Amino acid sequence: MDEIIWHLYMLRMPGGMLYTGITTDVARRIAQHQTGKGAKALRGKGELELVFHCQIGDRSTALKLEYQVKQLSKKQKENLVAHQPMSLHDLLPSPPR
Repeated sequence: MDEIIWHLYMLRMPGGMLYTGITTDVARRIAQHQTGKGAKALRGKGELELVFHCQIGDRSTALKLEYQVKQLSKKQKENLVAHQPMSLHDLLPSPPR
């Protein structure tokens, strides 16, 4: 059985705000958001632009990284969008030894 790969994505709303989410299918999830079937925070906000996405791995890691990205300042999020790092795993704290 193939392992399901999770992705973290960021959408920009027309007003400039960034929305962060996770999914196993970025294109499907964006389509859901555009038709009002996604997060309530995005309903009726207009055209959404995918400005960042990357593969994360398993659901547990995706949830942890999503939480950490959501805790970042607007400036830090804009830095992610501008520089598009290959991996976000550096945001996670190292496991205790």
